[in-house]
Amino acid sequence: MSNERIIKKYPNRRLYDTEISKYITLDDVRQLVMDDVDFAVKDVKTHEDLTRGILLQIIAEQEHDGEPFFSASALSQIIRFYGDSMQGVAGDFIKKSLELFVDQQKQLQEKITADPMTAMNKIADNNLKMWQDMQDGFFKSAGLNPDKHKK
Repeated sequence: MSNERIIKKYPNRRLYDTEISKYITLDDVRQLVMDDVDFAVKDVKTHEDLTRGILLQIIAEQEHDGEPFFSASALSQIIRFYGDSMQGVAGDFIKKSLELFVDQQKQLQEKITADPMTAMNKIADNNLKMWQDMQDGFFKSAGLNPDKHKK
């Protein structure tokens, strides 16, 4: 049995949390994300997975209400990748970049208290290698020679 929490989305756009048996808001769903709770949003009639759409709504609200995370230029570039032959590569690159960032934050929190300088140097070395590997993969996927683009 799955530990995934199910949120039902009704035609009236209301969200119902089946675990706590009550209607919730997008702010409540955002809090589930912040609390690292696994959940899925399902259409009550079709059972279609609507999770990505709800998460995009939360991002749109965050972008509108606070300090923007994405610049107009970055959003325009993301839109340009849709339907392009590089869509999969770009999506994979962004996903791996975020995973790298999260891993670095965890490493930093765990190691910074023991020996800050050694921890920072090791993280920087790991970053450099990871970025170089990702760049090489990007160029190879595009049919380019990665060695030509190294400085």
